[in-house]
Amino acid sequence: MDTIQWADFERVELRIGTIVEVLDFPEARKPAWKLRVDFGPEIGVRQSSAQITALYGKQDLVGRQVVGVVNFPPKRIGPFTSEVLVTGFHDEQGRVVLAMPERPVPNGTKLL
Repeated sequence: MDTIQWADFERVELRIGTIVEVLDFPEARKPAWKLRVDFGPEIGVRQSSAQITALYGKQDLVGRQVVGVVNFPPKRIGPFTSEVLVTGFHDEQGRVVLAMPERPVPNGTKLL
């Protein structure tokens, strides 16, 4: 494992956002949803492609808060531009489990 300096970590903008919309993404090579996530008034609503269909249906996601990296440059994924990286962990079967706060916090709150 590479070590980093505190200043490196401080440059990563990990923020809380609430999923406000989930759309199908049939053009994706691997099953994925298109997410619209509200990161509060400073950052606004950003979109992301997330390969989380194995554990999360559309109805499970709207209203959930997630942790996202909001300061990556936009990434083109086929016909879609992803503006934020929604974070998660792989379980023992390789499925993505979303990183979420233990209780609600204001949208846009930065991870300390």
